[in-house]
Amino acid sequence: MLNVKRFNDFLKLSGLFILLIFTSLKAVQAQSIQNKIKLPKGFVISIFADDVPDARSMTLGTMGTVFVGTRKKGDVYALQDVDGDGKADQRYLIATGLFSPNGVAYRNGSLFVAEINRIIRFDNIEQNLKNPPAPVVVYDQFPDKTHHGWKYLKFGPDNRLYTAIGAPCNICEPDAKIFTSLVRLTPDGKKMEILARGIRNTVGFDWQPKTHYLYFSENGRDNLGDDVPPDELNKWTQKGQHFGYPYCHGSEIADPEFGKLKKCQQFVGPEWKFKAHLAPLGMHFYRGKQFPKLYQQQLFVAQHGSWNRSKPHGYRIALLKFKQGKVISETVFAEGWLDKNDQVIGRPVDILELPDGSLLVSDDYAGVIYKISYVNNL
Repeated sequence: MLNVKRFNDFLKLSGLFILLIFTSLKAVQAQSIQNKIKLPKGFVISIFADDVPDARSMTLGTMGTVFVGTRKKGDVYALQDVDGDGKADQRYLIATGLFSPNGVAYRNGSLFVAEINRIIRFDNIEQNLKNPPAPVVVYDQFPDKTHHGWKYLKFGPDNRLYTAIGAPCNICEPDAKIFTSLVRLTPDGKKMEILARGIRNTVGFDWQPKTHYLYFSENGRDNLGDDVPPDELNKWTQKGQHFGYPYCHGSEIADPEFGKLKKCQQFVGPEWKFKAHLAPLGMHFYRGKQFPKLYQQQLFVAQHGSWNRSKPHGYRIALLKFKQGKVISETVFAEGWLDKNDQVIGRPVDILELPDGSLLVSDDYAGVIYKISYVNNL
């Protein structure tokens, strides 16, 4: 006769055993990827968290909690390094089943999350990680189009929330004014304003520390070839600017479908042109002191990698150097997520600076968050 209690105990132990094996395999996989990443001399990369499926944008709480949004999973995570060993030992699921909650931002004890059609807020979140409060709707008037609908979210120096609404297509002239725009809102969502237009798709931006100008990455249109048009780094300085989409790309390439309607001279050109289809996403001006001086105040950009190019490229972290307010060079800082056989093993998405000056890098392909540090004695 079946002993139900023993059978249930067996099932529990079996489930725990399978979970341990699965966790171990993920850790081994993450370690394997880590070992393939190349960095400049003196830098080391480690695994901060190896079980964050579809990890996308990140933000930091006042108590050191790293919040992570996702695009496809619909989840929002919280990670904590309780023992201070440089690796997260606590993971919490803040929310699940959301509408592509890619963007996350933190301010005054609250976590703000950007879904495709709205922004929501979780109050007193770090005190309630085990039992997160119900979200408060901040703003719910964004379009629900999924094409380029996922959003980046960040607080600006003016204490307002910034995000963008991408084009609902590869190339088109959207009928609604809100598409292809950079916008900002008051934290309570009561005032929303359009700052700029003509932006096809940006999922990363940051403010230059000294000038406070907003720089943002932009992914160029598809289906014009392997090397056209360039992806862009743009600079927003005043309301009303237009950055060219869908009429002009890279300051001088008239779109074959819409270019006849406007002239490229009418628009704000990019500050820097990346190679086509690199897909620059999250970016961060380095403000810390841990890295050597030549990296300080410079811009790190996560190049997510091409999906529609005959020979793939990207899948790396680039360093853009500035001099007298202008970009003067682009070099590879971290690479190896695309191996020598053109096999993809990771896709960097976002970059977050920790208080000690190290950088976290999210990878939505491997579901991993890496930590990059500088060690003087290497």
